[in-house]
Amino acid sequence: MIDREPDDGSVGGARWRVAVVGPGGVGGLLGAVLTRAGNPVRYVATPGTADALNAGGVTVDSAQFGSFHVPATAGTRLTGPVDLCVLAVKTTALTAALDALPAGDLGDALILPLLNGVEHLGVLRQRYPAGQVLAGAIRVESTRTAPGRIAHTSPFSGIDVAGHATPRGRLDALAAELRHAGFDVTVRDDETALLWGKLAFLAPFALLTTHASAPAGTVLADRRADLHAVIDEVAAVAAAAGAPVDPTGIRAMFDRLQPGMKSSMLRDAEAGRPTELDAIGGAVLRAAAGHGVATPVTARLVADLRADARP
Repeated sequence: MIDREPDDGSVGGARWRVAVVGPGGVGGLLGAVLTRAGNPVRYVATPGTADALNAGGVTVDSAQFGSFHVPATAGTRLTGPVDLCVLAVKTTALTAALDALPAGDLGDALILPLLNGVEHLGVLRQRYPAGQVLAGAIRVESTRTAPGRIAHTSPFSGIDVAGHATPRGRLDALAAELRHAGFDVTVRDDETALLWGKLAFLAPFALLTTHASAPAGTVLADRRADLHAVIDEVAAVAAAAGAPVDPTGIRAMFDRLQPGMKSSMLRDAEAGRPTELDAIGGAVLRAAAGHGVATPVTARLVADLRADARP
């Protein structure tokens, strides 16, 4: 059961204790908005980022929430129970993040991972009780421009949550708290459909923009055949995994993208950071192999990007 702090007149009345692991574009935005709504938030971050947050708090410039500043409390590991733990790291940093989250210190907190890919739920449920680990996805354009500085450029922030082992009442309570803070939240019945629904768009977007070293407009103009092939391949894998998606609808989503939009994988590659290629493209190929689905174009793109990433 969630142990809330008593109502002290804060914006949301009774408050949730929240931990945000990974105060980047997504984690920083959620943490700041939840803080503004009256919830005590602790950030778990690297030493340098934790020091910056403790000293300067979090400043958000948002197309949805406006510009505001909140104080912050941060450390390098969780040291006490919370009601909600938002896991918002890159999959490349997941192992280190989990080392900073001892199961005994989490209490019975709900764990909301907003990670890319479909394989992390198994990793989390090996370490924490299955009923506490949710499936989650967020639709947002938000970037950390510096420690404690968040640029939220989309006028929306939609969060989907599901959990086959979590009582519906807990899911609904979480959704209500997030909605009160200002997020658009949907509770989904099928966590597999939630995760593959996101990956069916993300994998083609990330693989093609990174392979082309170009934003969405260039991919649509010059690489449309490859884009449509990857959409069809990922949709076939999703269907085999029990989560049918509509390739026509995904193509329409691409046609509505701003021409200059870049994937986070492309931004990481441009900055020389490790990319989430394995969590995105690798996950599609592993699922395809497991279900006997042919994915030749996806496999070619992943192989090329892996070769490019080698020293």
